Amino acid sequence: MLRRFFLVILILFFISGCAGSHKEKAAFPPAPSLDLSGSKPSVPQEVSQKPVPALVLVPGDKLPAFSDDMDLASLESAMEKSLQYYDRTAGNGPRRMGDALVDVREQREALVALKEILRGGGSEGVRKQRILETFDVYQSTGSDGKKKVLFTGYFEPIMDGSLEKTEKFQYPIYKSPDDAVLVNLGRFGEKYKNEQLVGRVKNGELIPYYSRREIEELGSLAGRNLEIAWVDDRINLFFLHTQGSGKIRLPDGNLLQIGYSSKNGRPFKSIGRFLLDSGKITPQEISYQAIKRHLREHTAELPEILGYNESFIFFREVKEGPVGSLGVILTSGRSIATDAAIFPKGALAFMRLRKPVLDRQGNIEAWVPFSRFVLNQDAGGMIKGPGRVDIFCGSGDDAETIAGSFKEQGELFFLVKKPHPE
Repeated sequence: MLRRFFLVILILFFISGCAGSHKEKAAFPPAPSLDLSGSKPSVPQEVSQKPVPALVLVPGDKLPAFSDDMDLASLESAMEKSLQYYDRTAGNGPRRMGDALVDVREQREALVALKEILRGGGSEGVRKQRILETFDVYQSTGSDGKKKVLFTGYFEPIMDGSLEKTEKFQYPIYKSPDDAVLVNLGRFGEKYKNEQLVGRVKNGELIPYYSRREIEELGSLAGRNLEIAWVDDRINLFFLHTQGSGKIRLPDGNLLQIGYSSKNGRPFKSIGRFLLDSGKITPQEISYQAIKRHLREHTAELPEILGYNESFIFFREVKEGPVGSLGVILTSGRSIATDAAIFPKGALAFMRLRKPVLDRQGNIEAWVPFSRFVLNQDAGGMIKGPGRVDIFCGSGDDAETIAGSFKEQGELFFLVKKPHPE
């Protein structure tokens, strides 16, 4: 009976996604992919072109200038986090970069080499020249092979809450329930490798775990002592789920740090897409801010809109944070999330795009070009393929404004120390 169940559930829930992703981006739908086929006839299978690699070597005359708009102390701090990760793990194995396979040792060497350059003194021009001499640079080919990458932002919310339920604090933050069963389908056959399901056992059968609507509207987890804390804002709590970590400001002023633990295994569905398809927001209006404003102005619709996204996140208390998927603390402006199946975990990267500039009231007054060294220290359920990057923008209201505004095309590079001459 169990084998028959798995055959059925594979068909029904194949798109449920990985249960290990630390967060779910984004509240608004991702940019549509380009249709490159036009009216050309399809290429026969036997003569189809070789797939475009995710990373290609940048020629020496096309290298970026390697200007960095942030302080070097934050870069060193972020690099130390990746070095800590490499010291305790084997990473995620070699990654194809152009014609080369780059392993964890080489990724670590790149960080050590850049740290030595930064500490070596000299002018900014001298540092840039040493970087050009020391590293091979590989650029992401993007989602369409044209080297354009869509950058979005995420942040760490800070919410008011309580360790006890009160009239003000009514919305619970749950820890992982003990009846949620994680099934690694790869154990049942090689063709299911890396596929996972989450369910619960009922009458001897594994069925899908409770949906967001069942948890929030029907109280499926109430009374089981699973509450970490209660907060006063249901909408901000929903976006805490999409970010994957946050801080809860308790009545005594102390901050409770929470991080991603697990999720219910249900498929993530964009409420931005729901609002578009239902005509509640127009394509011209769609943004993080517009979605949040609609929710505030139509609270009676919250069960329908929020319940559309069946996925639900469970949290855990952590000593420090926010913690990314590598188990290291993220650095504001320096940590990025990418597809871990494509890009090397913890690796040294460089990005070029535009960023928003805020005025004293926290409003965006301009967009300016910038470039920066970053570390690939996180992952996300909606960050898939070589054409997507999520930038960690920090904590609090300003970070929320910047993160909610980011939806910029840019360029992403990875740096590898040049091989020693024979």
